[in-house]
Amino acid sequence: MNNTVETFLEAKKTGKKLTMLTAYDYAMAKLFNDAGVNSILIGDSLGMVFMGHKNTLAVTIDDIIYHTKAVLNGAPNALIMADMPFMSYQSSTYDAVVNAGRLVKEGGAHCVKLEGGFQVVEHISKIVDASIPVCAHIGLTPQSVNAMGGFKVQGKSYEAAEKIVQEAIAVEQAGAFAVVLECVPAKLAELISQKISIPTIGIGAGAGCDGQVLVYQDMLGMLTDFVPKFVKKYADLATTINGAVGSFIEEVEAGTFPEEKHSFKIDDEIIEKLRANV
Repeated sequence: MNNTVETFLEAKKTGKKLTMLTAYDYAMAKLFNDAGVNSILIGDSLGMVFMGHKNTLAVTIDDIIYHTKAVLNGAPNALIMADMPFMSYQSSTYDAVVNAGRLVKEGGAHCVKLEGGFQVVEHISKIVDASIPVCAHIGLTPQSVNAMGGFKVQGKSYEAAEKIVQEAIAVEQAGAFAVVLECVPAKLAELISQKISIPTIGIGAGAGCDGQVLVYQDMLGMLTDFVPKFVKKYADLATTINGAVGSFIEEVEAGTFPEEKHSFKIDDEIIEKLRANV
């Protein structure tokens, strides 16, 4: 079954939990699509887990377009969501619409995601007016890491929690079809999920959300430097990959790879003729 904005909204009505993973290339997108994930996010997280930066701020609209194209080729059934990176929409509603349009027209995205609450409701409205579906993103917004003073849980005081609730209502009213809740207390995320009619996709926001998203390198155990508290490791690919590469190196150095079964044959007479004449 193809996943669409409509199927996401229907899932909210029926209580079906939604799944989302990041991906940045064809191979991983194909694996996730074949496994049945509902949506693939080409996240600006690629700045950290793909490029090795300390935050997401260096990612450009062209980076997201490039990776969206690759993901699209591997995931015909998933809803393809492209992140709007830092400064691709903050400057004006005009820039927001133009860059959202690029993600759809050039990248092939089915929808876009942008961070922020009250300050981006007009941007959301104008993008939706351009017939581009929008997923909002509130709570911890990584593009605001410098203003927030780091990656911290949001909404722990009454005032902060009330603001997040009101922002969720505001982005829904602006036309967003879903909203990511990042690093907010579980009970607050559950309350928000009950108060709005669009799906909430949680990351570090507890089980009360309508769906969950994770960065795939985290959940597959590929990165060992830092693992956020909210991540569950479903595999330990760092150990598996390191072991496989180590075995490859050992066999190449020992001359045991490639074996005959990994090689192609040629008639011995041709080789002898080449020896004699070349």
